[in-house]
Amino acid sequence: MMLSPLKRRIVYVITFEIIAIALSTLILMKLSHGDASASLLLAIIVSLAAVIWNFLYNMAFEAWERRKQQIQRTLWTRSIHAIGFEGGLVVICLPLYMIWYDVGLAQAFMMEVALLLFFLVYTFVFTLIFDKIFPLSYQHKPRSTYS
Repeated sequence: MMLSPLKRRIVYVITFEIIAIALSTLILMKLSHGDASASLLLAIIVSLAAVIWNFLYNMAFEAWERRKQQIQRTLWTRSIHAIGFEGGLVVICLPLYMIWYDVGLAQAFMMEVALLLFFLVYTFVFTLIFDKIFPLSYQHKPRSTYS
């Protein structure tokens, strides 16, 4: 199914975050030994931060792909994408965990590492599946031989 770049980005973000909120709530409950309501609220806050970061990051990543005339998203490209996204999210979310759980940097970092490892895999797998269902429109345009 082909979508315009903007619609594709919106579908990606919404689908990714709905699943991420559900999974993050469960993970945060385990990591904090807290209840579902507190973990759900933090998962929603982190999701909001992630939505903004996701939109900006993917817009920049796809612009880079167009400049490089990247035709196919290889394993290497997808790995760079996931690592870059999660790295930025750590910088954004680490202070949230420190404040929310009233913990020091080391404990918040360990929580973030656990979530980061989970989300590295989740981002990679989700995006591989998403790309199969919603291919990039500029990947399938034939190049003109007359230019």
